[in-house]
Amino acid sequence: MTTLSTHELIIRIPDRAPGYALDLRFEPGQVWGILGPNGAGKSTLLHTLAGLYPARSGEVRLDDTGVNQMPRRQVARQLGLLFQDRHDGFPATVMETTLIGRHPFLSPWQSETADDLARARQALAKLGLEGMAGRLVSTLSGGERQRVALATLLTQAPAVWLADEPTNHLDLHHQVEAMVLLAEQARQGSTVVMCLHDLNLAARWCNHILLLYPSGDACWGKSRDMLVPEALEQLYGQKLLSTEIDGAPVFVPGL
Repeated sequence: MTTLSTHELIIRIPDRAPGYALDLRFEPGQVWGILGPNGAGKSTLLHTLAGLYPARSGEVRLDDTGVNQMPRRQVARQLGLLFQDRHDGFPATVMETTLIGRHPFLSPWQSETADDLARARQALAKLGLEGMAGRLVSTLSGGERQRVALATLLTQAPAVWLADEPTNHLDLHHQVEAMVLLAEQARQGSTVVMCLHDLNLAARWCNHILLLYPSGDACWGKSRDMLVPEALEQLYGQKLLSTEIDGAPVFVPGL
């Protein structure tokens, strides 16, 4: 079991004063939702957790080792990142792209094994993409590309999933499919940390919430304590109406 944690972490956001120091512990089995308005630093935090952005101060650790002290291949064997947007660097099929998830486990110039191929096929089938394995990714819709990205992460099978807007470009059915997939990973012992704009997806699927304010302040805790109208109205500067459906709060904007 791998634990991701931060120690006095202050993320680096240009033209903004240092924010609140984050001492967080993301445990296996937990599903965290990071909420906040545009510019609050959600994506920056996620990339800092992955070791891709330098922190202003503090440290991110996988178990007892700092992420920036570990070889990138070792980090990639434990931690996977789903980007909010992605660009095609070169022509590649859906299968070739999905197999990128196995690259951290291969030695230089080593070809994918039969097990790697089986993992990729299973991931594509899980996302309903088995019939598109031979298609170029550049020919897919935005939603189909997002599902390929999720399949790539599933093929990687990291202990820690960092997902930046995992439902981006997805229709309602595939949004639910994506959230079910992430929840399944947590139930199987992975840690899931995701940035979300949709309060209702967070309320339905996340058991822990981190609120990031544009001022740099932050607060976090269990979902039932964080997803309350008073805190969320302050976060977004928007009046909210709430009710409860199937045991989960539902929020709509008020006037």
